[in-house]
Amino acid sequence: MIRMVLAAMLLSLVGTGAVYADTKDVYTIRGISVDESAGSVIEAREKAMASARLAAARLLINKITLATDRSAVGGIKIDGALASKFTAAVDVEEETAGAGRYRGKLAVVLNPQTVRVYLDSIKVPYLDAQAPLALMVPVTASGSQTAWTEAFGERNRNALVPSITATQQSYGVSSAWSSISSEAASLNARRGILAELQGREGAWRVVVSTMTATGNEPVGATPPAASLSQAAEAVSNLLDESWKQNSIVRDGSRTDVSASVRFTSLAEWNTLRGALARSPLVSDFRTKAVAREGAIVTFSFAGDESRLRNDLVQRGVTLGREANELTLRSAVSTSAVQ
Repeated sequence: MIRMVLAAMLLSLVGTGAVYADTKDVYTIRGISVDESAGSVIEAREKAMASARLAAARLLINKITLATDRSAVGGIKIDGALASKFTAAVDVEEETAGAGRYRGKLAVVLNPQTVRVYLDSIKVPYLDAQAPLALMVPVTASGSQTAWTEAFGERNRNALVPSITATQQSYGVSSAWSSISSEAASLNARRGILAELQGREGAWRVVVSTMTATGNEPVGATPPAASLSQAAEAVSNLLDESWKQNSIVRDGSRTDVSASVRFTSLAEWNTLRGALARSPLVSDFRTKAVAREGAIVTFSFAGDESRLRNDLVQRGVTLGREANELTLRSAVSTSAVQ
């Protein structure tokens, strides 16, 4: 028992670094194009850096907040001074300089603490926690499957809903978790996203749904897009907006609960613990006791139980009641038993 508890405690520390990595991904804005001219290359470069900082700050605020919340406070105005205050670093991805002109692509890393303090001060709710990694499954009967898959790139690391694109070509519009779970597991993805391309060249539309062990759930459809790359970007935008709508916490009310966590291995326990620790709806998570096949935990959550259940199933965890006690299990293990 002592060895089990010590091992669980060590495993509880594994992944805390990943939380910081996720935060950096959210607060990093890549691929900002700049083209500035001045009396010297140095001056042009400084103008480009300032331009990138301003663009990144505006993109980040739009990324982690909802338009309705920004409108409720009369809009959020970001100027050069505030953008500089937000910025932690500017990295060069590509550059060409000469004859008083500076062109390139820059990546800007913004400071989470500074941004959070600012949004709290103007009372705008925000969400800067990423959703669990998903396997992106592009499917189509309207165009080239290869071109549609390539439109997503290898992965979408910096989005609020990060994804890694499936490489298998055997999936279709009726695919479910059982058909993608092997590839998803090999990539450490906890769920799938089915992106069904419809329409024609110049007017592409995508119907999006999530795939978990408990079934497929619709997310919505994107507006028409002129190109496949724009359609793939629209999918990311739709997923990010849906994630914010479902996960932003708007008030301080919380429900305190005790729950039983059932697992078959320490690796599974770490997955279950991590799902709770990472959920934006959960706070004050504590492990009270750990045994060979289960643990007792306490935590607080925002919203109602159904909202928490939906969040956790996206992370590969089922939440139910057994003998009127909240119980968490691996969704994969649960589906295997059924």
